[in-house]
Amino acid sequence: MRLSAKSRYALAATIHMAQANNKNDYITLISISERLDISKIYLEQVFSLLKRGGIVTSIKGSQGGYQLSADPQQITVYDILAAVETSLFENTEETIKEKAPEIETAMKVTVFDPLDSVIKETLQKATLYDLVFESERQKAEQGFMFFI
Repeated sequence: MRLSAKSRYALAATIHMAQANNKNDYITLISISERLDISKIYLEQVFSLLKRGGIVTSIKGSQGGYQLSADPQQITVYDILAAVETSLFENTEETIKEKAPEIETAMKVTVFDPLDSVIKETLQKATLYDLVFESERQKAEQGFMFFI
């Protein structure tokens, strides 16, 4: 499975927001852009999709920015990816149904449907909180490197 840059940036940006999660604070795209070294213009496109998908809310003005629409424990990776990567969750297209419907059905039942199911289930189990937790764990482990 290959995710677009848009999906990877959406995940990274929402993880960053969850790490800095303060219910009343809004985070600017400029601060996210600088922290993660992602183009602000590209982030605007990503956040437009995240907002439309209900993952973030925004406020305009000098104190404006974005914040998560729910607690990180309530936002799944599936939610984030579904907001920005619509083609990821489309059903597999039929390829040879006209000439060999039995082969088409065999591929669908044996490979494509189970694969879609496992991917969806995995993405729905993983929350933004899980990603923050793992990120913090990785940061702590990197702090304990010893050089001889």
